[in-house]
Amino acid sequence: MPLLTVADVLRLPVIVAGRPRVMAGEGQLARAVRWVHVTELLDPASFLEGGELVLTTGMPQPNDPSRLRGYADQLADIGAAGLVVELGRRYQQVPPELVAACRARDLPLIVLSRGIRFIEVTQTVHALILDAQGELLRRSQQVHEIFTALTLRNADPEELVRTAADLMGRPVVLENLLHHAVVSRTAGGTAGQVLEAWARRSRATPTPDTTAVSGPEDWLVAPVEHNGRRWGRLVAVPDAAATAADPEHTMILERAATALTLARLTGHAQWDRQAHTCALRELLRWSYRGRTEARIRIEALGIPVVGHRLIALAIGHHGAVDKTGLDDRLADALRDSGIRALVGRLSPDRTGVLLALARASAWQPVVERVSRLTEETLGTAAVVAVGPGVTEIDQVARAFREAEEVVDAIGPGTPHRPFHVPSDIGLPELLYALRDDIRVQKYVEHQLGRLIEYDERHAGDLLTTLRHYLAADNKSIAAKQIGLSRQAFYQRLHTIERLLGRDLESGAQRTQLHVAVTALDTLTAAGAEGWGA
Repeated sequence: MPLLTVADVLRLPVIVAGRPRVMAGEGQLARAVRWVHVTELLDPASFLEGGELVLTTGMPQPNDPSRLRGYADQLADIGAAGLVVELGRRYQQVPPELVAACRARDLPLIVLSRGIRFIEVTQTVHALILDAQGELLRRSQQVHEIFTALTLRNADPEELVRTAADLMGRPVVLENLLHHAVVSRTAGGTAGQVLEAWARRSRATPTPDTTAVSGPEDWLVAPVEHNGRRWGRLVAVPDAAATAADPEHTMILERAATALTLARLTGHAQWDRQAHTCALRELLRWSYRGRTEARIRIEALGIPVVGHRLIALAIGHHGAVDKTGLDDRLADALRDSGIRALVGRLSPDRTGVLLALARASAWQPVVERVSRLTEETLGTAAVVAVGPGVTEIDQVARAFREAEEVVDAIGPGTPHRPFHVPSDIGLPELLYALRDDIRVQKYVEHQLGRLIEYDERHAGDLLTTLRHYLAADNKSIAAKQIGLSRQAFYQRLHTIERLLGRDLESGAQRTQLHVAVTALDTLTAAGAEGWGA
């Protein structure tokens, strides 16, 4: 609930009756009025605490201009909300020296042309202030219950930040000590509007010891701690239509910051990793309104986009052991090497890495280091695949898809390499990627079914003979490889031609059989490692 302001007081009927005119401090009418104080003392500041709207008839005010300036300075120094002077008793018009002094200090000065009862003003304003304070207490209890419920059910930081943004009706950002926007919720706005040049703007905004307005943009800032040490902060950013932060906003942000601190103590410690995972998945789904918004969001996490080459890595680790530490180890190693990267889990058995490298730098050494760390952590069962380098943020999803297609194609028969690129995909890899497609299985059966049945009935090895012949593409070499005479080998080939109804002298038909044999070997290997893996 917003505080009563000087502008609100001027709209009250009891004040309107005095025909108020604002003579100074026109730009400060949004100041909050904490109390109304009636005084005719020359040194009222000794009885004030700040935030009071001072009412006076001007009776004790001196004629000496310097003392009038001192009077205004006292009120400005103590932080008074404003000065209301009633004409008619001491002045017929307000002294120009007082007007000038108030303007010099940007202190609101309101002149009443008609007399009013100050007691009615104090009663009316104080009743409104007390009502607002009571409403704030009720609202505080509601907010406390909301965040207590979220804490008890172990809500994640995204939900806590989203709740704060919804309650406040303004953007809220959780950032770490590096000024990376770990979680942001815009409450109806766009990430681009809120996060543009985030790191630079954030560094210009000091962190107060307690929740308070700070910095040139009047951000409301609340510290977030972990184990008694500063971890980061929660920031409420006023948008173009937002009024100044009020006590309710402060209370909500404090409750949210406390809930986040408790969340870290109860298990939600990997916020940076979660933020990276969320950002990668949003890029893959393209959850942005345009290229600019996506760039701003990624740069707010400390990843430069403009002027950099973006390299997408997909790391498949199905069946690998001890994969829980891979993401953190990769992120720490890349950060320690000064390499900007997003590292996050794309799915339970797949890690995504987005490298942001200078366009002139070589990407292979970085990827080789990622591969070494992956193999040290997971063993040789893991597959590191590299998508094509891109320079625009909206091309990242395509690069990741290509990298993931490579991961899906690398099977047990593929020679081991530190990392794989799309050009590594040959026929065996293509067929391995299609291993779950029933059409591939049908193709194998149609091409080789009779030969396989014959071998099973007669304990033969005609399929082996065919495999060697297709691989060697030379009868004499193939016969020698399997230890048969040329005559015996030729006889086997004639039997194969008869069973399959094929002409092995035909290059096209040999190609069809070569694909079928390769698919059979691939499907057999896939079944041995766990079908559909």
